[in-house]
Amino acid sequence: MLLLILSQVAFAQEAPEVARGGTVEDGLEIPFIDLAIREPESNREVALSIQLILLLAVLTLAPSIVLLTTSFLRIAVVFDFIRRALSLQQVPPTQVMMGVALFLTLFIMWPTLSDVYENAFKPFADGEIGTEEMYDSAVGPVRLFMYKQLNGNHDSIALFMKMRGLPQPQNFSEVPTYVLIPAYVLNELTIAFKIGILLYIPFICIDMVVASTLMSMGMIMLPPIMISLPFKLILFVLVDGWGLITQQVILSFK
Repeated sequence: MLLLILSQVAFAQEAPEVARGGTVEDGLEIPFIDLAIREPESNREVALSIQLILLLAVLTLAPSIVLLTTSFLRIAVVFDFIRRALSLQQVPPTQVMMGVALFLTLFIMWPTLSDVYENAFKPFADGEIGTEEMYDSAVGPVRLFMYKQLNGNHDSIALFMKMRGLPQPQNFSEVPTYVLIPAYVLNELTIAFKIGILLYIPFICIDMVVASTLMSMGMIMLPPIMISLPFKLILFVLVDGWGLITQQVILSFK
């Protein structure tokens, strides 16, 4: 868009009679575009400019915010653990794994997103509420979802409240959002790593059995992973690994 504007301005400077609303040989009208920079007339205009810059910054960080405040984090970490436990480096590809994690996130977060749409975005689009009311209505369901995932474990919240020097909250509404988000992230990473440990146990047993068998046969130069990988895949397929893991990951969310 910037290149288009600059080209139009340059053309207007070279052909002022056309820029004033004239026509070129093919009869098409070319509009005149004027760019001007002026001093702000009041503090309100400066505040609006700052708000616009902050809005653009938030939109830039929107993917990170979505990753850290939804169920995507736990699902993505668990899927990566699965691939490493199976000794698979590029199968399935990372794009496929992240795509599956994204759609599972939509499946899990759909009630929360529907609540945000019905109680925040739709009334704001209809002009029934203002910006502050929309923010309060939108952040409420997301905060409730993050709080439910703590499952009564408030150690992370207590940690960040203590580091911030805030008093002990009496209820959930007194926990600031900037404290709840990092507490939720730490809780999600802890749960994902616990699930990853449980996933590693059966595949480590297969690796140990194969390695011991190869050493007893004197086949030291043969990498155990080459032999254990087919057995891992056979076990994973026979027990319907993808279905079981997907079901248990979804059920792990409150």
